[in-house]
Amino acid sequence: MRSGVIAQKIGMTRIYNDAGEHVPVTVLRMENCQVVAQRTQEKNGYTAVQLGVGLAKVKNTSKSMRGHFATASVEPKSKVAEFRVSPEFMLEVGSEITADHFVAGQKVDVTGTSIGKGFQGVIKRHNFGGGRATHGNSVSHRTHGSTGQRQDPGKVFKGKKMAGHMGDTRVTTQNVEIVSTDTDRGLILIRGAVPGSKGAWILVRDAVKASLPDNAPKPAALRAKNEAPAVEGAA
Repeated sequence: MRSGVIAQKIGMTRIYNDAGEHVPVTVLRMENCQVVAQRTQEKNGYTAVQLGVGLAKVKNTSKSMRGHFATASVEPKSKVAEFRVSPEFMLEVGSEITADHFVAGQKVDVTGTSIGKGFQGVIKRHNFGGGRATHGNSVSHRTHGSTGQRQDPGKVFKGKKMAGHMGDTRVTTQNVEIVSTDTDRGLILIRGAVPGSKGAWILVRDAVKASLPDNAPKPAALRAKNEAPAVEGAA
């Protein structure tokens, strides 16, 4: 089991393949994704790596987190997340994972926070069909109708589909395809839509329902510590 990565959703666009067909893609950007801490079987009871991505201002970072980042000798991060890994795929603290951690054609699982829709009715929230448009129906076109029984059991069961808050929840989309990656700019292009709004942090990991390609880097695609990322427009 390899580590996943944390990326920021930039937006959606489309690219053209060799056959001239346009492919809708979501663009994710990895910005200085580094290993912040390790979780070992001896100390924590499980094996995992804690990754941090983005740069946060020191004044906006709590004192405990400043000490946490100082122990790892990395700059304060905007987003921190853990990924379970196999012991043989453990990464050193301070290592930076690059965009070519994934290969074209690979299936991945992406996790993000869906866009909040506020308070919505049952037609939008649960895809109800609604009531009749005419024949005596005057104010019940989009209502949910009956919600329970009579005296027995005399209550509305928990979990009943009704109007309420929609969106703004953790969503995982499985088996989406990696179209291509750009290591120099830290971009990952994923086919189709990804949960989350523009600028949201997205967790990308190897698909649990698909096999890992043979050409995928193991334990991870890492940037050498003395290798600086390419700067766009530099001579």
